[in-house]
Amino acid sequence: MQTSYNGIPVPADGQPIEYSNGTYTVPDHPIIPFIEGDGTGRDIWKASQRVFDAAVAKAYGGKRSVKWYEVLAGEKAFAQTKNWLPDDTVKATVDFRVSIKGPLTTPIGGGIRSLNVALRQLMDLYQCIRPVKYYAGVPSPVKHPELMNIVLFRENTEDIYAGIEFQEGTPEAAKIITFLNDEMLKGTKKKIRQDSGIGIKPISVTCSKRLVRAAIKFALEVGRKTVTLVHKGNIQKFTEGAFREWGYEVAVQEFRNETVTERESWILGNLEANPNLTAEQNAEMIEPGLSFGSQAFQDSVVKEVKDTIANIGTSHGNGQWKKKVLVNDRIADSIFQQIVTRPADYSVLATTNLNGDYISDAAAAQVGGLGIAPGANVGDGYAVFEATHGTAPKYADLDVINPGSVILSGVMLFDFLGWKEVARMIESSMEKTIAQKYVTYDFERQMPGATKVKTSEFATRMIENM
Repeated sequence: MQTSYNGIPVPADGQPIEYSNGTYTVPDHPIIPFIEGDGTGRDIWKASQRVFDAAVAKAYGGKRSVKWYEVLAGEKAFAQTKNWLPDDTVKATVDFRVSIKGPLTTPIGGGIRSLNVALRQLMDLYQCIRPVKYYAGVPSPVKHPELMNIVLFRENTEDIYAGIEFQEGTPEAAKIITFLNDEMLKGTKKKIRQDSGIGIKPISVTCSKRLVRAAIKFALEVGRKTVTLVHKGNIQKFTEGAFREWGYEVAVQEFRNETVTERESWILGNLEANPNLTAEQNAEMIEPGLSFGSQAFQDSVVKEVKDTIANIGTSHGNGQWKKKVLVNDRIADSIFQQIVTRPADYSVLATTNLNGDYISDAAAAQVGGLGIAPGANVGDGYAVFEATHGTAPKYADLDVINPGSVILSGVMLFDFLGWKEVARMIESSMEKTIAQKYVTYDFERQMPGATKVKTSEFATRMIENM
């Protein structure tokens, strides 16, 4: 552990968070690095830190406090060190394990492709966690935004985030295209056009299973009833489809006593409704049109029914399955409709990277947008909480931007630390402030009778409402 990073001394009156055997040990005065962010991040962080400190002080009366420690990244880092992401910043986030950041710009004309992606990959932060819920009074484009309450677990290291691309016209792209066309696709009607750019989409057993494992553990810990595997496996069977299959394997192999799959619930439910049901009849009920399938397929579904009853009929039967976490799956394009028309049916979503990117933003749009959408990037022993929106540079230093995304990311941080009193105080204070229609311009223009306030004024009212 260094005494300073980027020339900035570490707070002498704080202690680092420790991690061992899967458990964090949080001192009463933890040192938590922060990156204020670029553009509007400066205004947002100032307001958010005031809210955090006030809530901790009110909750614990001085017995606990956060020792915030600035580390450099983005434009501020480049101005001082000529490096967008200094090695000392990465070292500090690793050494102190838990950190929080505002929005960062993506460097133009070279340098790191994305600072956010770099941080995630360097610490193997494989879970992108995005809670999406409605706070009373927030303007929404849907009739019943209060029905939305999901937590999305998005795989954070593979798929498009692997960053494996080759530009059209380069020797590398030509080499891959030639190999695929002449070797892997030889004898088929499939061919890749020579003027194509190439992107490689890796999805592994390891990363898929650990992501789904984290989602199921979360559901069990907080009492959520469903985990939905989101994929495009009907088209991409060996990547997206494999994610689905590996997810189910985690559920039935590692959480057998705590989970039931959707098809298992159908089988058990059918049998409970009619105890005289044969396995063949049950199979026809869970697989419409079964009789039109091949004999081998029909036999496999009947075997599935018999195996389910034999394996979990005693432990999950007689309605016991209704008390388990239900693990199901949905096609990615379908879930966009489902979270609009039936949001209450979903609780925890586990997704591949690109699908999760789209869905989290689409869900956030129903409950106020990215301005109040929090996020976290979590690995084994490390966590970075962050704003999910961009830097909005034209509004920088004007004290007008909604600080909700960073503030609610702080709520996630305090829940992560186990400081539940602080998290609930901040959350309820924000909801009360919004209900008073004392809001920044993005909400004010959509709320009749609202008072438009500055970023700093919103924070002050939140502190008053604690």
